[in-house]
Amino acid sequence: MRIHGDAVRVGVHSGQQYPAFAEALELWQTAEELGYDWVSLFDHFRPPMGGPAGPCFEGMSLLAALAARTSRIRCAVLVSAVTWRHPALAAATAATIDHVSDGRLEFGMGAAGADLAYGQYGIDFPGAGTRLDMLDEACQVLRALWAGGPATFAGKHFQLADAHLAPRPLQQRLPLVIGGEGERRMLRIVAEHADIWNTLAGTPDTYRRKVRKLAEHAAAVGRDPGTIRQSVTFRAILAEDERQALERKERLLERVGPDSPVWPEYLVFGTPEQCVERLRPYLELGVRDFLLGARPPVDWQTLELFARHVAPELRAHPAG
Repeated sequence: MRIHGDAVRVGVHSGQQYPAFAEALELWQTAEELGYDWVSLFDHFRPPMGGPAGPCFEGMSLLAALAARTSRIRCAVLVSAVTWRHPALAAATAATIDHVSDGRLEFGMGAAGADLAYGQYGIDFPGAGTRLDMLDEACQVLRALWAGGPATFAGKHFQLADAHLAPRPLQQRLPLVIGGEGERRMLRIVAEHADIWNTLAGTPDTYRRKVRKLAEHAAAVGRDPGTIRQSVTFRAILAEDERQALERKERLLERVGPDSPVWPEYLVFGTPEQCVERLRPYLELGVRDFLLGARPPVDWQTLELFARHVAPELRAHPAG
């Protein structure tokens, strides 16, 4: 089943590292007003980029609140860590938010990454292989419960016994997003379970290799890779002219330092026209969802320039 067809969508990956709910709400409602198609939170409790004491709202409860205060835009979590909650609880949470949003939820799952909460809160953080096994099982649990049940599942990490979920999600098939890029295990799980595959954009050459690897995994499990919607997340600093964008890059450098983990996320420092050219190779490689990172402090100028000038060019790109 092909989710959302071939239409290009543009979105905002907002995160939730705000000191006040009003700030998160302003970004979500502004994104909707600007015509974005999608807006998402992540599922961290103590993300390293915020430091050990930085603000961070809990993702699922904030997602429900923001979904209730928007009306059109697709609402997502990118992505929920499999370590935080039993997938039956995640399934019930997602179904509830799908109702709150009137059928606008897109639910992301991942194998979990670095988070200071593991140490601060004493939450177990298994090795990568175990977390990938958990993710594979969790995807099966989600699908079984979103179908309403009764569902029985006997996995190594999760079990169900004639389990039911009611009410079911409003959407006949709630889109399951899987975030990650490991070529051996993660992309195999994507091929088996994902409606949408999300990863950081990286370089076009690296992305091309991962698309080929995903297609190999899809063939191995008997699936058409064209039924897996491709999604990339990236950041940008845009301005009316390149000089202004580079000046703002220098100010960001002073604030976060040259060793910050944010830098690999940036694809462009320049004009909207330059941004279109940087994103065009990803269009040619099959990407249909372009998600602009907009963590606080929000870069309102980039947010507006992308919506006004970049998004129309991406949406005009022919399918295939």
